[in-house]
Amino acid sequence: MFDQQWQLQSVGNELHVGYAWIVAMMVFVIAVALAVLWRTTKDRGQVTAALCTWGLLPTGLLILAVTKLPIVASGLPLFGYGLMLAVGFGTATYFAGRRAATVDVNPDVIWDMTMWLLVPAIIGARITYLLQYGHRVFANANGLGAIIKAAISLWDGGIVFYGGIIGGVVGLWIYCRRNEIRPLLMADIIMPSLFIGLGFGRIGCFLYGCCFGAACTMPWAVHFPDDSMTFESLSARSAATGAKLIEADGVPIATKELANVAPDSMLTTIALHPTQIYSSVLAFLLAALLIWFFRRRPFEGAVMALGWILYPITRFSLEIIRDDEGGRLGTGLTFSQLMSIGLFISGCAAMWWLQRRHAANTGSE
Repeated sequence: MFDQQWQLQSVGNELHVGYAWIVAMMVFVIAVALAVLWRTTKDRGQVTAALCTWGLLPTGLLILAVTKLPIVASGLPLFGYGLMLAVGFGTATYFAGRRAATVDVNPDVIWDMTMWLLVPAIIGARITYLLQYGHRVFANANGLGAIIKAAISLWDGGIVFYGGIIGGVVGLWIYCRRNEIRPLLMADIIMPSLFIGLGFGRIGCFLYGCCFGAACTMPWAVHFPDDSMTFESLSARSAATGAKLIEADGVPIATKELANVAPDSMLTTIALHPTQIYSSVLAFLLAALLIWFFRRRPFEGAVMALGWILYPITRFSLEIIRDDEGGRLGTGLTFSQLMSIGLFISGCAAMWWLQRRHAANTGSE
């Protein structure tokens, strides 16, 4: 990204972007954010402090370009999965803050609470993933150091949304208890943003190649390249079963046939459902629905309970056309489908209990 200021070129499976484009985009976003902040607060000191903080990153890129530090020679890698997680987290928090202000909750409370949610959520999501796929993660890890590195290698993907929910709920409960905040109100504020973050996170899954779908003949089917996680998974499955799950120049082949393929052939997976994109679209739609419902909620906790009910339905359905996980407990249902059943039932129970609680408190039927 540093060899040409205005480079914008696709090279193999990578997009090479010159640092000038990155800096220009950052400057534009910062300018808009500062304008909004000034219009909202009219506080010159706060705007100046924000400029100094937000301006560090573009300034750092310019310094790297000018000083020709060693990293300049190789470029600065930007991982799509991690980028989408960061974008999703920031966007979700921003909109949660906006929503908090509409119910007389200081938006600063949301920003203060983010670390209490983020860290436990990541820990819960990662532990759940390791419980499911630990044999794969630690397959080549020899020694304590390698095991620890494999366990925390989030930059390579590997988190489970359901585990993140469990961890986040723990963090939310602790924060609310420490700060004497009503947990149900805070859960209602956060729930729509949870799906905003998920929507961006699933785009990251698509860029990385995890959570892939089954074979697809639709016009929007996708092929993943040979350096993706999807190709690696299907190639290994093909080697074990002999099924033709990869393609060479558009022709389906099995892994054992790779030896007969010309060196310059384009290798991809077979056509697959872009389930990551399906999931992203559904998450954004759920977020929009819950944002609409938030302004009309009949009692505290209703938004949380509705999201608790609806998401398992979408997840259970998507698992039917996903192909990255097998059945569990001899049921033919995936881990996520089994979790979805439990969450749907408990979500319905939570909605019923909250409605009864509200009716008892207000004396209505």
